[in-house]
Amino acid sequence: MAAGPLCAVTLAADAPNDTQAAAGDPTAVPPEDQPLQEVTVSATRLQLLGTASTASEGVVDDQEVQLTPAYRPGQLLETVPGLIVTLHSGEGKANQYLMRGYNLDHGTDLATFVDGMPINQPTHAHGQGYTDLNFMIPELADGISYTKGPYYADVGDFGSVGSVRVDYRDTIPDQASVGVGTLGYRRVFAAGTDDVGAGHLLGAVEAQHYDGPFENPDDARKENTVLRYSQGDQHNGYSLTGMYYHQLWNNTTDIPLRAITEGVVPNRFGTLDFSDGGVAQRASFSAQIRQTIGTGQFSANGYFIYNQLHLYNDFTHYLVNPTLGDQEDQFENRHVVGGTANYTIPLPLGSIDNELLAGVLTRYDQLFVGRLPSEDRVPQPEQDYPASFSDLDQVYLLSAAAYAQTTTHWTPRLRSVLGVRIDYQHGTDVDYLAALHETDGYTNGGTKQQTLPQPKGSLIFRGSPALEFYGSAGEGFHSADLRGVNQDKSVDLGLPGTPLLAAQWGEEIGVRAQPRNNFAFTLALYNLWQQSETIIDPDVGQDSAGPPSRRYGFELNVTYQIQRWLEFYGSYSGDHSRFTHPFDDGTGHLGTYITDAPVATGSLDLYFVNLGPWSGGLDYRYLGNYPLSSGPCINAAAVKDFPGVATSCANAPTALGQINGKGFGELNLAAHYAFRSGWVTSFGVYNVLNTHAAAAEFWYVDRLKSEINEYPDGRADIHEHPLEPIMARLTISRMFEL
Repeated sequence: MAAGPLCAVTLAADAPNDTQAAAGDPTAVPPEDQPLQEVTVSATRLQLLGTASTASEGVVDDQEVQLTPAYRPGQLLETVPGLIVTLHSGEGKANQYLMRGYNLDHGTDLATFVDGMPINQPTHAHGQGYTDLNFMIPELADGISYTKGPYYADVGDFGSVGSVRVDYRDTIPDQASVGVGTLGYRRVFAAGTDDVGAGHLLGAVEAQHYDGPFENPDDARKENTVLRYSQGDQHNGYSLTGMYYHQLWNNTTDIPLRAITEGVVPNRFGTLDFSDGGVAQRASFSAQIRQTIGTGQFSANGYFIYNQLHLYNDFTHYLVNPTLGDQEDQFENRHVVGGTANYTIPLPLGSIDNELLAGVLTRYDQLFVGRLPSEDRVPQPEQDYPASFSDLDQVYLLSAAAYAQTTTHWTPRLRSVLGVRIDYQHGTDVDYLAALHETDGYTNGGTKQQTLPQPKGSLIFRGSPALEFYGSAGEGFHSADLRGVNQDKSVDLGLPGTPLLAAQWGEEIGVRAQPRNNFAFTLALYNLWQQSETIIDPDVGQDSAGPPSRRYGFELNVTYQIQRWLEFYGSYSGDHSRFTHPFDDGTGHLGTYITDAPVATGSLDLYFVNLGPWSGGLDYRYLGNYPLSSGPCINAAAVKDFPGVATSCANAPTALGQINGKGFGELNLAAHYAFRSGWVTSFGVYNVLNTHAAAAEFWYVDRLKSEINEYPDGRADIHEHPLEPIMARLTISRMFEL
């Protein structure tokens, strides 16, 4: 998905019959004089008939990725049907992801891979499975594939709700671009490819600045570089890739609504702590190889990743420390090494076509991770805060897995996909603040390990060449933060013990149809269970293990090629999400609602290509409403959450009824014009209707400076981070001959 100034250059690069020809040959037919070509955006979707195992797996080809308007790299993933990518803090922080009735927070339950490397980070300083995609350069994205549900043997940790794989391209035309826009947006980008030996050497560099609409500008300063060498093709070839990313920024953390209504901040773009912010750094080296061996296909990859992060956040203001405030430094220094290998080979069962996929993987994370009090980004003594406010840990995590999957064509109309996966994880935590934590009766330190076998299967019936029906069931998992597993406070969650690998189960039935050459749709009905829901604790800005949960719903996707140059794509997901038993959310409210789990997500898109020199996209992204509290205020919960202050909900500093958040709809557009001489101009307008909404909302307890004496245990309130107002970006690009 993506386009607008972010991806304007590649759009031209992907149309060799247009801009490249004009740039490389002055006698070439100019694009505005060429005949209109068939739209190919939907082609890869339509090819899934006969090969897909469920109705909710799919691919997004490069052209669609480049045509969809997007104003941050993570929104590339919104081409995945039903996935919403938003933000609740500064630009350098990982995005917030929502799909299928899940608030996936910063990446929990959404396994994400870029150029074969896993991006999710377990036992993270801020959120389990933290997925920071700010290092991605959109012009290098070369298609996206995705799955949903725990039905795929080659999808493991964090992937039971969904998985997304972003491929990087091996070559890119030589190019340079400059972008400017409202809200302090500036960007320069340059890339190119040289033939070196028998392969291609690709280089790309990006520098970007963005302020946003905030009283305290984000002042986000980002640098990105990529160097890649590749040889061969998708069957026999390899690539070696090095990446480096660095960014500094200010945060405008979600603020309580009463701070706005009472004039503590001037408007919804205000902040309560001007020193909130962050710094992130990422470096990686990866290798991929593909080789035909005998009658089978072998592929493998290996990687080394270095991540460094500091997040300075003040969520609760003066709730914990009425003198110094509650700013915290969440930090980590992580080294990751790992790899995967798999082999696919035809193994006929007599006259029955059968194919075997077998694979192994391993990953080792070594990290120094913590959370310590700070004021204006200056460290403060942890002894001045409750023991639970501070963490300082050395963590060692080993993950390994083996899987096998067979695809059997029993008849021309009936096939099955059956698989099994076995995952093993081992983690050791050295708690450097054990003495402090033991004063509160716990420690993060200890060693845990677990093995989890997971059966998976799908049955597919092909009613006709244009119609398929699917039935699937399987087990998956997500790993838990090792620190929380060692603390093991699972009694109140209805769990026998906090699992290191929390199991998930799912069932799905669906249909994929293409009744006409220019029209296709999919419909899936799903059911998902979780042994332990990951709970976002906004009071501390971290995730923890929660109670079991269940979700069910449906997802509809439609593709319609209206004209040769114009295509419509729409998706809608309706979702029902609940805990399986009541949960106290810490604000005096008790119930089974899962906070921030949307009731619906969707998008509507129009793509136009090869309309003379013009191309572009129009995108409407939709996030439905969601509960903010787990239920209404309950007297027993209010007394527990506000001890010594509340005797019932009537005198507790919280609202009485159920608290709900409001979703939003946002319209974005981008247009591109390719000149004869190789110049490309791109113009993007985002939030075209200037929708006034919250990008994210939360419900939790905090305390303002003026409330220190009156509210010793703080006040529960809605906290929101605003959606950016209407903004525009202009990019001018120059394409050079390869």
